[in-house]
Amino acid sequence: MTGFARQSADTPAGTMTWELRAVNHRYLDVQFKLPDELRPKEADFKQQVSAVLRRGKIECALHLKRGLDPQSELKLNPEMVELVGMRITEIQDIVPSATTPSAMDILRWPGAIAETEIDAGPLEKDAIALLEAALQSMAEMRRNEGARIRAMIESRCTDITALAASVRDRLPEVLEAAHARQRDRIERLDVDADPARLEVELALIAQKLDVDEELDRLDSHVVEIRNALDIDEPIGRRLDFLMQELNREANTLGSKSADAETTKAAVELKVLIEQMREQIQNIE
Repeated sequence: MTGFARQSADTPAGTMTWELRAVNHRYLDVQFKLPDELRPKEADFKQQVSAVLRRGKIECALHLKRGLDPQSELKLNPEMVELVGMRITEIQDIVPSATTPSAMDILRWPGAIAETEIDAGPLEKDAIALLEAALQSMAEMRRNEGARIRAMIESRCTDITALAASVRDRLPEVLEAAHARQRDRIERLDVDADPARLEVELALIAQKLDVDEELDRLDSHVVEIRNALDIDEPIGRRLDFLMQELNREANTLGSKSADAETTKAAVELKVLIEQMREQIQNIE
């Protein structure tokens, strides 16, 4: 959801520039900085942005650098100039040593030069067209970033599937090792074990160590992630949920682990999931 776009164009009113900045956010939050003439159109601009971008905190700033018109740009605002002159006189009455400002100093005073009114109609059309170009530029940037993120997610999904398969392949070996340890303990105690009770104990151990269900769910979630990547709509929240589910299965796998290799696999799973989760924050 991160991105940046900048588009400028020369218009009859001057040089117009849109700057768009996007950062991660759970929802779409659009904020504008607009010239006074276009503030009433903020809702229209927001609708234009929401038609292209679905999630993220979007800061949209429109800058207008007016062109120089010698016949209109230096029209004095007599009321403001007169008010400034009166205030200067009052200050000098109080502080006689105060320096008298020059005419150029007064010209620089905000409001001393009358602002030329701009026809908002053509200005709005130019702003809409330029905003559309900026949005398309940002969307293209985000598509390129999305392609990179997709490749990373697919790679991690392949790694997760391989880890799950390795754990599944080792399950009989892990279970047999657990049974062997139980028999060794009984032999060291030098007692006669009830065969039926021993079978029950071994069955309980097998049930405790059984992670087939967790591995099946891991594979299922990976399939859902890959399916989501092909959906032509915002999938960020869906992927967020699937990361939570993957993490839950990895935690359960770790808690049921009976050997170092399975524990190591659970840790590697959590690392892969966290790598995906960090990148998924950038997906709509």
